[in-house]
Amino acid sequence: MGCFECCIKCLGGVPYASLVATILCFSGVALFCGCGHVALTGTLTMLENHFSRVTTDHATLAMVIQIFQYIIYGIASFFFVYAIILLAEGFYTTSAIKKELQSDFKTTVCGRCITAFFMFLTYILFLAFLAIFGFTAIPVFLFFNMWTTCAAMRSPDANITSPDSICVDVRQYGIIPWNATPGKACGATLGEICDTSEFYLSYHLYIVALAGAGATVIALIHYLMILAARTPPPTHKDKRSCPATTHLPLHTSAPPTLQHPFPPSVKNKNHLGHV
Repeated sequence: MGCFECCIKCLGGVPYASLVATILCFSGVALFCGCGHVALTGTLTMLENHFSRVTTDHATLAMVIQIFQYIIYGIASFFFVYAIILLAEGFYTTSAIKKELQSDFKTTVCGRCITAFFMFLTYILFLAFLAIFGFTAIPVFLFFNMWTTCAAMRSPDANITSPDSICVDVRQYGIIPWNATPGKACGATLGEICDTSEFYLSYHLYIVALAGAGATVIALIHYLMILAARTPPPTHKDKRSCPATTHLPLHTSAPPTLQHPFPPSVKNKNHLGHV
């Protein structure tokens, strides 16, 4: 066997569907975890510098952000291992299916249970990351409101007579308590906040994190389709395990004879009558 034939044989055993889903999963999780971690840090810094200068006012928020960052570490580690496991399962099942196509088709209860377990776990992860995707859209919406407010305030067509009347109150979103000082930013102060690197970087990082969460959701859907396609139907059995059957002939008795529509006696009487 030459080098070309060997390469073709090796490439034939690659589960391309699982490989694409794994790359998409790695990319999505990396974008979500990396950008989300940095964006949370920038959000806390921006709140401490401009909206809540007293540490005790945002102590709960700081603790929640720290918990989210630890959760991000766990998500990154878990999906790294889980995606590799699904990729290895794809390599194994692809080679096993190709061998079975050349011989008798055979499935085991253990293989069915493993595939069903992966499908159930992947479905649970899909629902969890779908919720994470929706949760990530919240900071994107908040930052977008601040960005549009700053853009409207700077627009020459806005014709704003009193810029100080335009404010963004972070307290109304429940991020910090109502007794936090100053709690809101108005006019020129709001414009300065929008010009800071913390705001600009956090806003765009949240957008990238949202895109990463969406890519992970698509990758999990892809994994579900792959696992469902590799699940053999329950009607396929091994030919060697089927009991021996006796093949009976199609016709075990003589075919029925056609009966005359008239009894013999009636037929004879009609014949004599014509005579």
